[in-house]
Amino acid sequence: MNRTKTLILLATLTALLLWAGQALAGQAGLAIALVVALVLNFGSYWFSDKVVLRMYGAQEVDENDAASLFAIVRELAARGDIPMPRVYLIPEDAPNAFATGRDPRHAAVAVTAGLLRTLDRRELAGVIAHELAHVKNRDTLIMTVAATIAGALSMLANTAMWGMMLGGGRSSDDERDSSPLGGLLAVILAPILALLIQMAISRSREFLADESGARIAGDPLGLASALGKIEVLSRDAPIQAGSPATAHLFIINPFAGGVLVNLFSTHPRTEARIQRLQSLMAQGSLHSSPVGLKHF
Repeated sequence: MNRTKTLILLATLTALLLWAGQALAGQAGLAIALVVALVLNFGSYWFSDKVVLRMYGAQEVDENDAASLFAIVRELAARGDIPMPRVYLIPEDAPNAFATGRDPRHAAVAVTAGLLRTLDRRELAGVIAHELAHVKNRDTLIMTVAATIAGALSMLANTAMWGMMLGGGRSSDDERDSSPLGGLLAVILAPILALLIQMAISRSREFLADESGARIAGDPLGLASALGKIEVLSRDAPIQAGSPATAHLFIINPFAGGVLVNLFSTHPRTEARIQRLQSLMAQGSLHSSPVGLKHF
């Protein structure tokens, strides 16, 4: 269901781009905005892993540095049939984690020091499985495509707005291709609608990563318990480093100092995520045993 929802939302976002581009600047303006957005966002797609890891002061660790964490990641990567990712530790007290990298062969999983102190092994396995599910589902690529389309829309709207304010003219071809009333509506509505759809895609991918991660770990309740703990502690002590622009990467929004409107949130409500995980357990559809059960 979440995969289908993502496809529908991406198709809607694309249709919105085509409508707004035609209304604002005709075919030429649409092509230019899309090319610029592609260059910017796919540059981010290739290099964002290095940037975000450096932003949070993440340090790569190996089996000698964090034997238990490394063992969980290795077992879950094998279960998920993906290459072993690089493992990083972030020197932050707030419990949280994220995955990054342009594809499964270039992936990294980062966890905070606070996460290792807060969660037990079962909960930690749930969190790592969730992050590896993002890698397996290629969510970095999907969110880059969404950001590219949304970025092109915002660029078109901003350019058109300044053109209207400064009284800039258009060529006769552009005048025939575009609609003044449609252009005004696009300037006002398109960026807002694009953001709403982009956030909806992000929330859908979180639900999918929860389900996929629970199946990899063989234990939905471990992740459910971890989400409850991280939610409470993140609200009381938000992460100190980094930028809110990276909030979508984390398993729980680490900058949730205030109350966010659900429509503009990068993450679903934690209560809804926990309920879905509990329902998955009740269905009895899992086929693997919990990770590292012998170590409890």
